Amino acid sequence: MSSSDFSQAVLNWFDEHGRHDLPWQHNKTPYRVWVSEIMLQQTQVVTVIPYYEKFMASFPTVEALAQASSDEVLHHWTGLGYYARARNLHKCAQTVVEQFNGQFPQTVEQLESLSGIGRSTAGAIASISMGKHAAILDGNVKRVLSRFHAIQGWPGNKKVADAMWEIAERYTPAKRTGDYTQAMMDLGATLCTRSKPQCQVCPLMPNCEAYAQGRVKEFPNSKPKKDKPIKSVRLLIMQHQREVLLLQQPSSGIWGGLWIFPQQPVEQAVFESPLLIQQNISNYEPKETFRHTFSHYHLDIEPVCIQLPHKPELVAESPLLWYNLDQPASVGLAAPVKKLMEAL
Repeated sequence: MSSSDFSQAVLNWFDEHGRHDLPWQHNKTPYRVWVSEIMLQQTQVVTVIPYYEKFMASFPTVEALAQASSDEVLHHWTGLGYYARARNLHKCAQTVVEQFNGQFPQTVEQLESLSGIGRSTAGAIASISMGKHAAILDGNVKRVLSRFHAIQGWPGNKKVADAMWEIAERYTPAKRTGDYTQAMMDLGATLCTRSKPQCQVCPLMPNCEAYAQGRVKEFPNSKPKKDKPIKSVRLLIMQHQREVLLLQQPSSGIWGGLWIFPQQPVEQAVFESPLLIQQNISNYEPKETFRHTFSHYHLDIEPVCIQLPHKPELVAESPLLWYNLDQPASVGLAAPVKKLMEAL
């Protein structure tokens, strides 16, 4: 199957069966496409849509996003996960405003120089919003190409990725590049899915090597397995009436910039926490331990509820916050904290 036949088959399918009414497909500015591409990393379309619409309502332009506080941005991201995306999004907006006069750069190379924008995301922005001839290789496209050519090896391996990039660039047409980009993402998201792929209605099925070999579910090859380490932490839910005490994390690292309940090693006695030593509290209520999984380790969380008889005053410029459960502040919350608050 020639490159032009491949792209034409994909475009013909897209014209008839692709998605044409997603929020970011209207008024396709670089800003709107960029935000959608960042949100769609590691996250499904159905999850992203309500977040995207609220985000755009609050930050309709790159200037509005650049001027927002990190708390506002993280608040709008709460629940989407992978919070480094939000921090990079905010930093990128500030760079576009300060260094590019509010206009996104026009080349893939310049787009790649911005925080949080890799080669594939740069290609998507350039092709969809600017009509540039640029290829993409996101998770959906990797799945389509690895099956179509029965490519052996984990796509995270540089040699395998390089081979896939060569194929992706060869198949990307000079005309209707933006439509082709959207079509390949749609094909992977709706037909060539991880489980239960709908091969019988796929436009590429007649020439798909994995299908011919009866090995569709083997591709793409999985990352070599490595057992994730398990860590433990205790979260101190200190509550006075309808307010709970939160601590803001440093801007980098796990939960960077987000607000969480104060942490404590599980080996330490609860009342050894510096925040509790002055409180003269005699009891606490342990809650059921639960597991939160990150990309590189499991975290077993032991929540402990402590009712404070008095509400300690906080020092100005302190990274602590009294969070009112009935009138929530617009701050970014780590997912386990949001879950625990809902239980409160």
